[in-house]
Amino acid sequence: MMIASTIIFQELNGQVVVENGLCRIVVDLASGLTEYEWDSGSRLSSAYSAARVEGKYVASTDYSEHKLVGTQMIQDDFGTGCCFAVIHSAERLPDMKQIFWLYEKASYFFVQVELEGTSEVLETNYMSPLTVNPTKGSSAISLDMEEKELRALLVPFDNDKWVRYESIAMPNQLESYEITAIFEPVSRNGFVVGSVTHDTWKTGIKVVGCEGTAIHHLEVYGGTAGEYTRDSMLHGTLIGKTIASPRIFVGMFADYRTGLEEYGKANAVIAPPLQWNHGVPFGWNSWSAAGGELDYELYTHTSDFLKSLHDGGFHNQGTVYINFDSFWTNLSQEQLEDAVCHVRNNGQKPGIYWTPFAFWGKDFDRVVEGTDGKYTYQDLLLRDDQGQILPELDGGLAIDPSHPGNLMRTEWYLERFVRWGFAYIKLDFLGHGALEGIHFDKEIRTGLQAYNLGMALIKTRLDPMVIGRPFFINLSIAPMFPHQYAHSRRISCDAFGTLEDTEYMLNSLTYGWWMNGTLFPYNDPDHTVLYKSFNQEPTMIQEGRSRLNASLIAGTVLLMGDDFRNEEARTRAEDWLSRPELLQIAETGKTFVPVEGNTDAASDHVFFKMADNHCLIAVFNFNKEAMVEKQISIERLGLPKNATYWLHDLWEKTILQSTGDISVQLEPAESKIFKLVL
Repeated sequence: MMIASTIIFQELNGQVVVENGLCRIVVDLASGLTEYEWDSGSRLSSAYSAARVEGKYVASTDYSEHKLVGTQMIQDDFGTGCCFAVIHSAERLPDMKQIFWLYEKASYFFVQVELEGTSEVLETNYMSPLTVNPTKGSSAISLDMEEKELRALLVPFDNDKWVRYESIAMPNQLESYEITAIFEPVSRNGFVVGSVTHDTWKTGIKVVGCEGTAIHHLEVYGGTAGEYTRDSMLHGTLIGKTIASPRIFVGMFADYRTGLEEYGKANAVIAPPLQWNHGVPFGWNSWSAAGGELDYELYTHTSDFLKSLHDGGFHNQGTVYINFDSFWTNLSQEQLEDAVCHVRNNGQKPGIYWTPFAFWGKDFDRVVEGTDGKYTYQDLLLRDDQGQILPELDGGLAIDPSHPGNLMRTEWYLERFVRWGFAYIKLDFLGHGALEGIHFDKEIRTGLQAYNLGMALIKTRLDPMVIGRPFFINLSIAPMFPHQYAHSRRISCDAFGTLEDTEYMLNSLTYGWWMNGTLFPYNDPDHTVLYKSFNQEPTMIQEGRSRLNASLIAGTVLLMGDDFRNEEARTRAEDWLSRPELLQIAETGKTFVPVEGNTDAASDHVFFKMADNHCLIAVFNFNKEAMVEKQISIERLGLPKNATYWLHDLWEKTILQSTGDISVQLEPAESKIFKLVL
């Protein structure tokens, strides 16, 4: 027996047992199966690891010998813990090594699997550190819960094509990407599992529920590729004498929301987020105001108008960004330089837009910028194993991030953006860079390896230590992971100004709020349209206010999206963007949290954020046609049931005293933000 703080390790009666008082790992050295148990009584039973080698599926239970080979106490950024490994071996099979990490005071652990060849080189594109399946003697997942509703969360791989998060009621089946939660929505008891390494593998998580609330099958594996990852090819294969799977976070929590936040923090330990110490960006983005009709006059007019709102409080630490989106190339070089000068003379900072991994043209023989004529786009385009250019994605073709011509192109564009004086960049359509394909650099075997290479160069070239000033990096359409290359990522796909846009974006906040402050300093709720975008009809007053409220609570990059040459857009902005108590919510950069998680593919209606001496509450009516009355449970907010409090309506500037649950009357499309003070 070995004891260090709260970690207890034993090898007894053919079992390896490691526990920390909160969770327990038991490896059976006779069968190769593992039991995971928590102090709540929840468990994950008869789990195993697996891989596909030379087309053959091999599980840890298929091996004839299972042996403990290494145990050590560790001290790292997660704290004090124990790391140990079990090797599974058999004739004519590569060794399979399971590695476990368990830390004191943690209700989660990590597991990873490695394949180790003796002399031969191995090749695989499928590795599962954690599978639970009744065909292997499993009893799947047991949650300690009184209620009998069980849901599993589908988390999209990226935010393209207006994908939605979805909490799916069991029995059902789904595949989530990188992370899922299996939880009971009333008690909020939940199991959270996901990858915390994103340098090589795209991780899929298959969940099959049956028999009411039982989970029949759980499979967490590196090697997913298909419609949701935007791939037309199978996941790339890894080659070597030793190949490692993604490292998997496995935890059970009294509140699945806490589990998702802990998962985000664990990712931040392994790959620290890109730090930003200059406040939440306030400003404007051109896309919804103009689309392809962007011109010099709109850009400079917007700068002048937002300068007029400065005294009303629309800025953060004195800073406002005026950002070009796509079609900034409509401006001549002289206009572009003059526009940047105009913005800077107004005391603001200009922003630019770029798609580093997507080609939008039809002339493949066009010379690639920054390559001195050495390469054409024909050379850069990513191809399949037959040498064919990959199919279009979102109307563009994928550029190979590893191609030397693309590396030169990247250096050329970023040098210009810095030299021209930009201080913010929106990087769009990044999923093209993560597609599976045959890459120029033969060391690059998978889409995520290529994506990491391309993004690392961008991060390096825009490093403040290199360029001598802060430069904000924002991701638009992009995979959720890896995260360490940007200060913010858009939480959803495009969201304009309608109530439908608001509800869609808030669906992403309902199940993705936890990325704020863990993976990225800020979430991005997309450009906030107060009145109308170029491609939509005007919104009614309550609809526009709801779009603003949704952005305020997202933890948030706060960029407006209107053409303020329109009188109604100006009127709304002058009124709504001069309310200090509302703007202070955005200035904190802290997200609100959903109250409920049983919304299927919709958004929750109520979000909240606890502060030192008060609670902020946002409540929405997603019905354009009817008034509704919303009931907000004080207990579900975590407050005393019969508490007496003052309720401040931050829009109407009214205050009332109340006790118990909150009843709110909302007009069609209306939303409210309250400050509850006990």
